[in-house]
Amino acid sequence: MENPTSATAHVVTSEQHTSALARTAASKKRREFAWKSFVAGGIAGCVAKTAIAPLDRVKILFQTSNPHYEKYSGSIRGMLLAVRAIRTDYGISGLFQGHSATLLRIFPYAAIKFMAYEQYRVLVMPTVADETALRRMVAGSLAGVTSVFFSYPLELVRVRLAFEVKTSKTLGILSTVRSIYSEPNPFFPTSTSQQNSVRNVIKGIANFYRGFIPSVYGIIPYAGVSFLTYDSFKSFAATNEALKKWTVLPQSESDSSISQHPTKPHLRAWATLVCGGLSGALAQTSSYPFEIIRRQMQVAGVTSASASASVDAQRSKALTSTLGTVRYILQRKGFRGFFVGLSIGFIKVVPMFAVSFYSYELLKGWMGIDDPRDNT
Repeated sequence: MENPTSATAHVVTSEQHTSALARTAASKKRREFAWKSFVAGGIAGCVAKTAIAPLDRVKILFQTSNPHYEKYSGSIRGMLLAVRAIRTDYGISGLFQGHSATLLRIFPYAAIKFMAYEQYRVLVMPTVADETALRRMVAGSLAGVTSVFFSYPLELVRVRLAFEVKTSKTLGILSTVRSIYSEPNPFFPTSTSQQNSVRNVIKGIANFYRGFIPSVYGIIPYAGVSFLTYDSFKSFAATNEALKKWTVLPQSESDSSISQHPTKPHLRAWATLVCGGLSGALAQTSSYPFEIIRRQMQVAGVTSASASASVDAQRSKALTSTLGTVRYILQRKGFRGFFVGLSIGFIKVVPMFAVSFYSYELLKGWMGIDDPRDNT
């Protein structure tokens, strides 16, 4: 006859083993969800950035008040004239100057952003019923700050490359990195003494974070609003009785091509593109002044061929802090200076967000990436 104590111990051991297997399976699924969303987000970001690369180059030239193209800023016609001027001077490749650095930056930035958002969303909203506008905003903002922290040095290199024009000395990526590293930093005076070699290294690294603080100010509304509005528009388009007959895919198409969850409604391509584009427009409007401040600070160490050394020195000194940069912009262009290039910003951001979110949704379907909360 079997010992009751032994039988009980066997049952407990079996339950512990089953529980351990369940935890291992759940952990494996979380890791798979994380790396798949990382890859899908990175690819989606690269596709979107490539689609609007020429507009991005022109926008940076406008935002940084490049003396050779500043005369074109302020209108869509000026944007088109600037595109034509760049193409005339440099050819098609001129419209993609700095794009290699853009792709090096955008893949980790977009990959971390989408992956982080998916992780923060599960953390802040464990179930679909927990979703609120505020929580979506918080998850999006946290994802944006996380991605910016890790990708900002590459963003600075990209801006410097895009800022260069014909009269400037053309630099490659490595040369630009060395140039930024060796630039003076008002907060870390350069020292030749052996004791301060570490300080000089810190100074060089700090140069790659010029404008980082206003970037954080800006990314909180930018990423927060973009994810909040995209998820809200997508949810509305998928559930509104008056809209869903046009916006939602028929069940047969959804089952065969998009997701492993046939009961979950999925939007048509045009509806996803519209939701993404609208989210981009609102995100851009909410954060644009911070972007202007950041761009000005990022090019603070670049000398202009058309300006005197004293003017360059005054400009660099003014752009060492966020408040100093705000005063510099107000003195030169007034309140409108914080919205220079906004029209071209809309033309760039709307298709970029539309393509980015649509590409991400498409890749999620192809890679079998599903919200883990669907299984709870």
